[in-house]
Amino acid sequence: MVLLSILLLVVVALGVAVTSSLAQQPMTSTPQLLTEPFLQLPTARSVRVVWFTEFEGDRHQVAYGQDLEFTATATTTQLSRTREDQQSRVGAQTETGQVYQHPVRRPIWRHEAEVTGLEASVRLPYRVLSRTAQGETVYSDVFTLAPLPADHQPLKILLTSDHQLMPMTPANLQKVEETIGQVDAVFLAGDLVNIPDRASEWFDDNRGGAFFPSLQGRANYELEREGGKTRYRGGALIQHAPLFPAVGNHEVMGQFSMEKGLGEQFNDAVPRQAAEQQYALKAKQINPERDLEIRDRWIYDHSFNIDTYREIFTLPEDGPDGSSYYAISFGNIRLVTLYATNIWRRPDVKPDVRGRYQERQEDLDHPERWGYGQHIFEAIAPGSAQYTWLQAELNSPEFQQAKYKIVMFHHPPHSLGDNIVPAYTNPVQMLERDPEGRIQAIRYEYPKSQDYLIRDVVPLLEQAGVQLVLFGHSHLWNRFVSPTGLHFLETSNVGNTYGAAWNDQKRPVPTGYAEDYTATGNPNGLAPIVPTLSESATDPPQPYLASNDITVFSIFETATGTISSYWFDTRQPDSEVVKFDEFRLRSR
Repeated sequence: MVLLSILLLVVVALGVAVTSSLAQQPMTSTPQLLTEPFLQLPTARSVRVVWFTEFEGDRHQVAYGQDLEFTATATTTQLSRTREDQQSRVGAQTETGQVYQHPVRRPIWRHEAEVTGLEASVRLPYRVLSRTAQGETVYSDVFTLAPLPADHQPLKILLTSDHQLMPMTPANLQKVEETIGQVDAVFLAGDLVNIPDRASEWFDDNRGGAFFPSLQGRANYELEREGGKTRYRGGALIQHAPLFPAVGNHEVMGQFSMEKGLGEQFNDAVPRQAAEQQYALKAKQINPERDLEIRDRWIYDHSFNIDTYREIFTLPEDGPDGSSYYAISFGNIRLVTLYATNIWRRPDVKPDVRGRYQERQEDLDHPERWGYGQHIFEAIAPGSAQYTWLQAELNSPEFQQAKYKIVMFHHPPHSLGDNIVPAYTNPVQMLERDPEGRIQAIRYEYPKSQDYLIRDVVPLLEQAGVQLVLFGHSHLWNRFVSPTGLHFLETSNVGNTYGAAWNDQKRPVPTGYAEDYTATGNPNGLAPIVPTLSESATDPPQPYLASNDITVFSIFETATGTISSYWFDTRQPDSEVVKFDEFRLRSR
């Protein structure tokens, strides 16, 4: 640890910074905010204001009111796991390993103030200020805040997901602001960044498209197309509107290390049970005194966590697992957000692949290297804590009395994308042995009849009168509707796409397995809906939009119950944004 601290000091002294400004400029001696403020956890009379700095400081406040005459003092905490590594694109590091050869801790402080005494439907100006230990004060621009909207207040909600620093994301969010103006909230169905512990992906990736700058109109991303280059700044959205995210697979970090690269750690997530088994083999060396705290920490650090996600956001904590799944009433909407995601593994079945359906051949005799297939992070089957909580939430007065009932999670229940296959269930490990008992192959099967979302969760939502399920993960736009009128919307062709399994295009699936893995179409039965408006992005119109040139966003307007989807062609930066689909949520 001492060596790492010395290395960090040397890096800063040399000016090969671990930070850049809001406008993506090299670090200077002048202190700056790492983000503009953003809004979290509104209540009937209050809202939280959050921002970040790279200095601890001794005074952090929100000034608010018509003349900024009131102040609220912030509580400051330090993020515990944010680091940079050889793959970071931050400060002077524009190529792999220029500055960092292994993970280095990056000190970042989070400031949160609760602004109270607010009135529904009344917006007030605000700005934040942070003072350094040397007495220098840094101010944000002036924005507006409000508490929870009144039930009758008409709202415009951005429905989005899978930002992940992808090429078109800043363009997408800029077009949201230019087309819609100020939205009232952002519902984001997971996959905010790529590697959750890599600080620059949240704050200041030097390519210009980090998460917060893109949602705050401070991005500086140059998108290159055949016609030339265009810079996009993103949209100034979350300074004025609360952000409600769901946990996607890219919010989950794997086994902690200060030697392995952050990307390798991210991919090394294993189930808790696997970490417990490895601990049992090494317990005498790791923990000879049998200290339970040491045991639990080792297992936690050698499985997976969402620590950085939890530390960045302030979300309702009404569930048994805190804020990893939650519910909130926002105007006349009841939003229920679930933790439904699994680790992404490659679909290949080549001998050198640790994937969805198998272990690597070279790892067969080394359980510590197994990936355990596409394992689920948080249980959601009947009897689990999350399922029991969901049942109670769907029977609550707050849910039942809401005009619009929306459930958001990351993994697709219906999709034309690759990531809906295999079924959302725990992998069944199949060991093939030779006559001497030696392992010859390890396969994973996913029984379709045991898909927890389709078998257990969706019927529960149908019975409860949910009108919309919002999800992501496959990086395309498509939607479905059940016979009872439950709509399913995947609007994740924001920054890039991986295509759709439709007509001649097939998703990669294995052959020779017990299960029949669906190569084309939606494996769970519902037919995709062709966009309802004539201005389709494809000719002839297709029941999906999957493009690395055309970006999509969707807006829910509560005044009419209408969800509209828009596309923008980044190859034509001066072209108009086009509304191509529209449908209405009915009272159920």
